[in-house]
This record gives sequence, C-alpha cells and structure tokens, in this order.
Amino acid sequence: MALNVSVVSADREVWTGEAAQVVAKTVEGEIGILSGHEPLLALLAQGEVRVTTAGGEKVAVDAEGGFLSVDHDTVTIVAGRASVAA
Repeated sequence: MALNVSVVSADREVWTGEAAQVVAKTVEGEIGILSGHEPLLALLAQGEVRVTTAGGEKVAVDAEGGFLSVDHDTVTIVAGRASVAA
C-alpha cells in the first residue's frame, strides 16, 4: 500500500502524490516513514525531505521549519518555506 503525501509551504502546494517512502529531518533526528507507520507528529528541522514515489522516482524538497504528520498512510508536511530541490 502506498503513502499519500502532501508537501506544502506557507503559500503553496510544493508536491503531492503517492510514495513508497518519506525520509525527513526532524528536531530529534532523521525519520523514515513507510506504509503502516504509527500516527506521528514531529517538528521539522531545516533540511531535505526525500520522497521515493510509488514508481521509484526520487523527489527532494528543501524544507525549513514546520511539522510532519502521519495518520493512516497519509503524510502531511507543512513547512514555513519549501521548494523542490534542483
């Protein structure tokens, strides 16, 4: 089963889609999210959020501040500033 992922910044949606895995840097360290992960709320640290799509594509998003929420295979990342890395 895939994760439904949304990455948004304060002013726009940055990336949305289905993913196999999400890795993000939190204030407590790096965390990996797979399908079936228990519910979670974490504060984001400045850094890269790495998404591996259901098709195997890698997407990197530079994020600064905000939080990450996981609930029923839905991952929501809300950052103060975020953009897809070049």
